[in-house]
Amino acid sequence: MARKKLKWSDMRPSEKRDHVIYLIGQILKWLFVGSMCIFTLYPVVYTLLGSFKTNAELTLGGNFLPENWQFNNYVYAFQKLDFGKYFLNSVVLALLTVVFTLITSSMAAYVISRRDFVGKKLISTAYLLSMFISVGSVALYPLYTLMSRLGLTKNMVGLALMLTGGQAANIFMISGFINGVPKDLDEAATIDGAGPFRIFWQIIVPAIKPILGVIALFAFRQAWNEFVTAQVFTMANPGLKTLSVAVANLRYSANAAAEWHIMTAGASIALLPILLVYLVANRQFIAGLTAGAVKG
Repeated sequence: MARKKLKWSDMRPSEKRDHVIYLIGQILKWLFVGSMCIFTLYPVVYTLLGSFKTNAELTLGGNFLPENWQFNNYVYAFQKLDFGKYFLNSVVLALLTVVFTLITSSMAAYVISRRDFVGKKLISTAYLLSMFISVGSVALYPLYTLMSRLGLTKNMVGLALMLTGGQAANIFMISGFINGVPKDLDEAATIDGAGPFRIFWQIIVPAIKPILGVIALFAFRQAWNEFVTAQVFTMANPGLKTLSVAVANLRYSANAAAEWHIMTAGASIALLPILLVYLVANRQFIAGLTAGAVKG
């Protein structure tokens, strides 16, 4: 039987006080959530709308909505500034980084979690320590020199390898999932004649798909938004510029003062794919985080 809702006049003083506190808490909660949504979405909406404005509207700060929708901004960006090629470069870089990240992190996590070898504890400790060390831009020059000596500076493979990195955090996240897979499955597969790679591919990988989806999303976002490493890597090869580098370079071009509307158009082009990827992978992302919380 449903509990009858008490009227305000029928409530005791203590119940009125609790009800008022509850209402105040709900109001504050939704005010906080609403303000966070506004602060998060406003730059995105402003950029998208700004990409359809004239330079004068952006510079002088006119109406929030464009007076006349300037679709030619996108036409100019693709036809005159070659943003189509830069967009393709970013797609190739992001996909390569995702593939390299998933392969290296999953295999390394499998070996650390399931295999016994000399120096295992030392390697695990070194990976753990590397999570708290950030070399930043200091490593750019030696990394570029290494890629140059390997002949990987004339394509996106070298840049993707640089962005892949050591994967310490990803390895430990995947290891947590692998540790939740019963080892009895490995033993049963070994009895049936399966080797380590077959066990990894047919048993471990299907069991850790949620966390792999999360890591793939993070890797795609990192590669798509990367600027400093991509800027340094493409200085000698302008044809390899990514979209983020091309948009940022507009600011330092000879006509930068007259191209703010083109910059917002380029930023919108760079913004939409990552939003679409998140919308498509949203369910997998939430499933991965939820599964990780349950395992933890």
